[in-house]
Amino acid sequence: MTKPTVALQLYTVRDFAEKDLAGTLAKISAMGYEAVELAGMYGLKAVELKQMLDTAGLKAISAHVPFSVLEADVAGTVADYKTLGCKVVAIPHMSLEQLPGGVDFEKSKVVLEKAAKLCNEEGLVFGYHNHHFEFEKLPCGAFVLDALFNEFPAADLQAQIDTGWVTVAGQDPVSYIGKYKGRCPAVHLKDVVRVDNEGKTVELLGSSSMLESGEKFEDRPVGQGIQNMPAVTKAAVEAGAFIFVVELDEAVGITSLDAAKESREYLKSIGY
Repeated sequence: MTKPTVALQLYTVRDFAEKDLAGTLAKISAMGYEAVELAGMYGLKAVELKQMLDTAGLKAISAHVPFSVLEADVAGTVADYKTLGCKVVAIPHMSLEQLPGGVDFEKSKVVLEKAAKLCNEEGLVFGYHNHHFEFEKLPCGAFVLDALFNEFPAADLQAQIDTGWVTVAGQDPVSYIGKYKGRCPAVHLKDVVRVDNEGKTVELLGSSSMLESGEKFEDRPVGQGIQNMPAVTKAAVEAGAFIFVVELDEAVGITSLDAAKESREYLKSIGY
């Protein structure tokens, strides 16, 4: 079984990338990352950004592309990410109004269908990346996220599961990854801890949503939080994931580059 490619979501190091993209990419490569997941194009044309990535020895294996960008120009956007060599294009989030049960879902579904069709034609995988709020339940009892995936054939819309947000929503990431076996090409490896009002780490999570209960959480480098990462990575491989994406929304107590490096070192220590 081929090991997944380990990528860094560039949003993690946005504070460095916005000041010196070329230098930041070189540092990411030196850490042992094989690829990155893009979060925008930094004002560059696709060919320019690809040249910069090639120079750093990195692949742009996947990308987060806002719904609004696809809505404005589906064809041009898909063409750009194909030029960059991306294998997966994922929408990083949509509002509840745009998702199943929302007043704008039928309109947004048209955009998703068009994007899925074009991605399929160009050999790209189209997906959706979750946060915690898609685990709100609809009147039928289904999570909004599950309802979204049920609206599309698996070939049209894949699941990019963010394990950190799954945990914050009070769900088990291992079980949730398994639920989408065969439909889960890329998994976000995100580690979290629960903290008290003074920012001190406290006991592990229960089964309830951290946010609904008013609890606070913070990101940690992969392997330094509460996630059972050996179990998560095993489940992801068994589900067919060929990309592991390291992501922190906010590094705490260390720089974002150091958090990325420590995450990569941990994944090496467990065989990735």
